[in-house]
Amino acid sequence: MFESYRLGKDEDLNQVAEKYNTTVKILQDINNLYFLDNLREGMEIIVPSESKDYFNYYVVEKGDSLYAIARKYNINPELLASMNGLNMEDYIYPNQQLLIPKNGYSYYITAEGDTLDEVVKVFGSNKNKFLDENNTIYLMAGQLLVNKK
Repeated sequence: MFESYRLGKDEDLNQVAEKYNTTVKILQDINNLYFLDNLREGMEIIVPSESKDYFNYYVVEKGDSLYAIARKYNINPELLASMNGLNMEDYIYPNQQLLIPKNGYSYYITAEGDTLDEVVKVFGSNKNKFLDENNTIYLMAGQLLVNKK
């Protein structure tokens, strides 16, 4: 979920955020960093590790809608909403961060009564490979599961 990262010479949070497909705000929040001028070479910070594998982040801008963002990334708007715990009618606001699915992966949000065998079948995957890619599987309604295509 998270890993340690050592800052390089003249490296700033913008560069680290880009490497890990996250935002400066997320890095600031998980590291309790409020004064960016205190960063120095060799300093260890915490960075998200799983998110760089399966998702990108998008920061909502004024005038955005779920439909427009979905169209921009060529993804299903309902998947976009579900992945972010939203309904299609929900208001999104500027500076809100949304998960954007990466190409090369399939996503499934579990429903009441799903079984592991059924979900593996939906993905057309191998059970062991599927378990490796999803560290924790509860099969409770609303869990997001991922499969590499």
